[in-house]
Amino acid sequence: MAKILVVDDEKLIVKGIKFSLMQDGMEVDTAYDGEEALAKAKENNYDMILLDIMLPKLTGYEVCQSIREFSDVPIIMLTAKGEDMDKILGLEYGADDYITKPFNILEVKARIKAILRRYRNAKEAAKDDEGEDNASFLTSGDINIDRENRRLFVKGKEIDLTSKEFDMMVLLVTHPHKIYSREDLLNIIWGTDSPGDVRAVDVHVRRLREKVEPNPGEPRYIQTKWGMGYYYKQ
Repeated sequence: MAKILVVDDEKLIVKGIKFSLMQDGMEVDTAYDGEEALAKAKENNYDMILLDIMLPKLTGYEVCQSIREFSDVPIIMLTAKGEDMDKILGLEYGADDYITKPFNILEVKARIKAILRRYRNAKEAAKDDEGEDNASFLTSGDINIDRENRRLFVKGKEIDLTSKEFDMMVLLVTHPHKIYSREDLLNIIWGTDSPGDVRAVDVHVRRLREKVEPNPGEPRYIQTKWGMGYYYKQ
């Protein structure tokens, strides 16, 4: 049974989402401001967080960024704003997806189930795939990846990655020198049932470089093949 935290200062929205998710057998916690949301995220192990951007005390961006310092729990941002920049900012701060208000609750539930399914299956992928590339532990240069426990280390120091950053890193490392277009990465990492924007791929690649590269401006590992996509240089 999935445990979900729903965060929004509009109590009617929270009530409606909570009722609908509970109808599907999910356990639902609620919070109405950023500080309460952050406190609950620290105190509980959630499978998913639905996080509104416009919150009292701490904004959704601030909450998301703080959560990413200690957890890779999937986060879906809820925003009343439709501008692309707001969506991209959410991804910059570590969100996995976003939904623009007003939304259809069926869409929300479909997104939740799709992301949870991919997140949970990611741990099994290391066991189910064949070949040495799918070993539980991967090493490339200064980078070490523990696939089973979803942890990544650079020069022995653990680096906090979001769920999608981790999945993208594993995909690239296990297929060195294979070029993936932005559309390929969007479909593989986000899934074909997610209507994400290809710019989300660029955002996640930039964040990955900032976290794992010695010099993000001149990447050693995650390379760009101009006009084609991204690949991992072993």
